[in-house]
Amino acid sequence: MPTETLPSPPPGRTGEPAAAPVPGPGPASTPASTPVPARMTGRAKLVLLLLCAAQFIVALDFSILNVALPVLGRDLGMGQADLQWAITAFALPSGGFLLLFGRIADLYGRRRLFLTGLALFTAASLLAALAWSPAVFLAGRALQGLGAAVIVPTGMSLLTTTFTEGPQRERALGISGTLLSTGFTIGMVLGGVLTDSLGWRSTMGVLAVAGIAVLAVAPALLTESRHPERPRIDIPGAVTVTGGLLALIYALSTAAEAGFGRPDVPVTLVLGAVLLVAFAVVESRAAQPLVSLPMLRRPTVAWGNLAGLVTFAMMSAVIFLLTLYLQEVLHLSAFLSGLVFGVQGLFAVVAGLVAPKVIGWIGARRALATGLAVQAVCTAALLGLGTASSGVWLATIATTVACFGHLWAIVSYGVIVTSGVPDTEQGLATGLVTSAQQIGLTVGIPLLSALASARVTALREDGAGFADATLGGIRLGLGADALLVAAVAVPAAAGLSRAARRSRSRTDYAPAK
Repeated sequence: MPTETLPSPPPGRTGEPAAAPVPGPGPASTPASTPVPARMTGRAKLVLLLLCAAQFIVALDFSILNVALPVLGRDLGMGQADLQWAITAFALPSGGFLLLFGRIADLYGRRRLFLTGLALFTAASLLAALAWSPAVFLAGRALQGLGAAVIVPTGMSLLTTTFTEGPQRERALGISGTLLSTGFTIGMVLGGVLTDSLGWRSTMGVLAVAGIAVLAVAPALLTESRHPERPRIDIPGAVTVTGGLLALIYALSTAAEAGFGRPDVPVTLVLGAVLLVAFAVVESRAAQPLVSLPMLRRPTVAWGNLAGLVTFAMMSAVIFLLTLYLQEVLHLSAFLSGLVFGVQGLFAVVAGLVAPKVIGWIGARRALATGLAVQAVCTAALLGLGTASSGVWLATIATTVACFGHLWAIVSYGVIVTSGVPDTEQGLATGLVTSAQQIGLTVGIPLLSALASARVTALREDGAGFADATLGGIRLGLGADALLVAAVAVPAAAGLSRAARRSRSRTDYAPAK
């Protein structure tokens, strides 16, 4: 649908400072008096449904295969050490190429790239479902990840350029964030059900069927948008940032299975850090950089993305640690454990619908700080878990309340990071948003898993039983999780507040909430 670009709202609308726009040509703005409709048209709702469906499919793929891995390994003859690659083969391209494809979409057409990525993802899912050998299956997973790296930033940039800043975009981001979060949780439940009833291939087959359904209607609903001048791609920047992200994700994914003591883990961590530093140097000297450094220096972008990375990393880690608790300490079946997270998924839908209203009441930056605080407090409450079966109720209640804070944080940081950015830069802005999401999903579990495992080993060496040692490791991981979320919430809130005060001193707008 045609996109109308409107000026950024006053700070009071979203709680964000009216930051100066990022340099770059963009469409002319309409007069400030032009009203922004709060209600979506029927066509806009269909576009939102389409884009959210695509994001939901990708979110499912992050977790739907986890439960099926043992059965998959036996069927394809993959050893325990090789099963890690079923996850890593997807995580590497899906996280490593996000920024590059987000920028390519800005320059050469978001609709075109979105459809290409969706077609690639669908074909790769079918290939993985029909795989006759480990090599073919892993190739399908890698192509799925590459397709996801196209779909996620282009879908988000289509969303933010379709819905203008204010109530419409906040509502759209609320629904999108809800489906992204619930997709990860539902994937865990659906993977178990499909594997038990139809076999592991059905977990990949359902993604192919869903991709075909979305691909069938997408061309009729989406219209093209791109940068008007098509500047050249910054090749050195693309190589360094993609290489750095690939090295970082490989190291962390490998550490989740083999630990940080494996020699290639620290080597690739250092390589990733060196490449990302080189990327910063390249971008500071490039005439047409892949990532605008002034954009990265904006407090809204820096603090917003940091908060987004942490809320995703730490919530995914909570789910992982609680899965261990329910199955290894309380000895619940995979199906019953899935039901516990299913309750969280249901309430996440409500949380996502409420999030735009919360932002309207208190502003995006306060909603972000509140969401992180709720998530931290509820995670800390899980330190009360014990070996009694009553721990199921504490786990269910605490994660259900935490999902409200988590969804408020997700939607708020999306609003904060994309507000005030011209349409010509939305692919880059949403590429940064989705990079924070994907890296968060990749980083949180291996970091806290390694911490918990070290604690379990130490307790076992001291003579503790298996259940008590496992519980001790889980508690340490949950405590570190809560502390990290709280540690980011405080400076993020302070940094965004300072940015808001500086912005008010330069404008005649009403004070931010």
